[in-house]
Amino acid sequence: MQEKANSLTIGGLAKAANVHVETIRYYQRRSLLPEPQRPPGGIRRYGSADIDRLLFVKTAQQLGFSLNEISDLLRLEDGTHCQEASALAEHKLRDVREKIDRLEQIEKVLGEMVDRCHAQQGTITCPLIASLHDGIRGTGGP
Repeated sequence: MQEKANSLTIGGLAKAANVHVETIRYYQRRSLLPEPQRPPGGIRRYGSADIDRLLFVKTAQQLGFSLNEISDLLRLEDGTHCQEASALAEHKLRDVREKIDRLEQIEKVLGEMVDRCHAQQGTITCPLIASLHDGIRGTGGP
């Protein structure tokens, strides 16, 4: 972005970072983005550092980090806390791998249910619906 330093309004910042104005305000309330001082009789202005910060937050969210975790990462961003940042990323990676394992289990169970539906002939009882009821009464699912 070739904007002059601190020349963007909140609307311009939102457009530059491809977020909504309310997202910026929410991030400011969460202390993820600083709120610039309002000059007397003027409006707050934002610059490239604010765009960079917003893009950092959005990228971290895309990687699965919660806003609380992103806040922790932002506190470590001075470059001297690489081990702490790495530990947070390792924890997130474990979480992602656990979610993948759970999703693979769900995929297997759903695949089996769909196969039972396709194999079922001549009865009114739907095997998929029956399996879901059995899971509620039985083991609780996958």
